[in-house]
Amino acid sequence: MGEVKEELLKSVPHLLNMPSNRIWIDYDKDADVLYVSFRKPQHADDSEMEDNVVYHYCGGDMVGITVIGARKYGASVMGRSR
Repeated sequence: MGEVKEELLKSVPHLLNMPSNRIWIDYDKDADVLYVSFRKPQHADDSEMEDNVVYHYCGGDMVGITVIGARKYGASVMGRSR
């Protein structure tokens, strides 16, 4: 559990720089897809894919990202699935 705590603390500076003060995270373990939303519901009107990451926008503002094959990016799986 100590390792998880350390990794969470390392993410704090990144979380503070997110485009929203609220963040929703879902992970589909079977599909290995990580969903991060900065607005609920997202209502994205545009998106772009770069490598295996889809960036979702609404009116030019980033409202979420979808990471396909999240494990290869080092995403920790804590036994949750969408």
